[in-house]
Amino acid sequence: MKFKTKLITLVVAFLAAISFALPSQVNAANTDMVDTSNHNGLMTYDNYYDMLVHYGVKAVVQKVSEGTTYVDPTAKYNLASAKQAGLYLNGYHYARYTTVEGARAEARFAVAAAQSAGLPIGAVLATDVEASEQANNSYAANTANNKAFMEVVQAAGYRSTIYTMGSWVGTKMSVDKGWIADYPYNTSRDRYASHHAWQFRSDQQFAGSYGNFDVSQLYDDFFTANQTPSPSAPVTPAPSQPAKSNVASDTDYAQTGVFKPSATVNIRSGAGTGYASVGSYAPGESVIYDHVYIRGTYVWARYLSYSGRYHYVALGVNGGESYGSRSSNAQTYSHTYYTVRSGDSFWSISYKYGISMYTLAANNGKSIYSLIYPGESLYIR
Repeated sequence: MKFKTKLITLVVAFLAAISFALPSQVNAANTDMVDTSNHNGLMTYDNYYDMLVHYGVKAVVQKVSEGTTYVDPTAKYNLASAKQAGLYLNGYHYARYTTVEGARAEARFAVAAAQSAGLPIGAVLATDVEASEQANNSYAANTANNKAFMEVVQAAGYRSTIYTMGSWVGTKMSVDKGWIADYPYNTSRDRYASHHAWQFRSDQQFAGSYGNFDVSQLYDDFFTANQTPSPSAPVTPAPSQPAKSNVASDTDYAQTGVFKPSATVNIRSGAGTGYASVGSYAPGESVIYDHVYIRGTYVWARYLSYSGRYHYVALGVNGGESYGSRSSNAQTYSHTYYTVRSGDSFWSISYKYGISMYTLAANNGKSIYSLIYPGESLYIR
């Protein structure tokens, strides 16, 4: 009898282990929305576009502020990049309030930060309620404080909701329809279907993006309402075959080289002035290219960006002015460096090159809080 009991216990334990070790395909959640903040650094157009295309992400919720003194320094860049990639935009404020007046003060601060970062009116500006301040507060106080915060936000033209942990719903505060965090990712996808969204994991990684990300499944259109995404940077794949035309004004050929601009030139998403500008190269910088295109008036060079997408720069006018010098020996330039100019920061430089500011700082033996000076040479890659 004892042996039989032990055997049954072992079998149950084994089956339980399997169920936790293997993700459930039936219960797999949708990666509809991603959180971003300073912890992920500056997010580029390519970062968000890859999330959209390869993972089905359609909305972003960016941290804009915390308490009454902190504004997320990446908010403006990240919201602009997400908008360019065609995602729905939302924001959140990390709450520290313990009183109604404190909640109202934080709401006013959050609204100002959101407006400065470019969060469109009508978007969601959520309150993130999970800190020790709320853990030590009463149910009644938290409920009243959250209500006060959302009223100020809504009066400013934003919509609002509460983000909190599943274990706090109904125990630490009242949450009618919220954005609820509860892991692991293979929990039933309909567990929080009565709410706006369910954050089902905090360790999602995306190719080309820095760090772990919180991702959520949406149950309604709360985080996608009042907006019409309009991508402003068309992404076109590099031609897989050489152009068939023999006309000198419309040809392309494989050529590896290094281009050093003598004037600032725009980086574009395609070989033509009609494509969106996604950055620029300045005199003193260099780019290694792997293909040349002649398209009407201009000669273009193609290169593979650090985010894994092809970008293009104009080498000069076809049969006319050159915008810099070219060398055919690309192997000489196996690394890229950048000369710091007045007004530069780790954020602006990393945004330009499509890499994480944390990686940029680490590559140069610095932290993101280190000072950089005009004339200083930074190793990019």
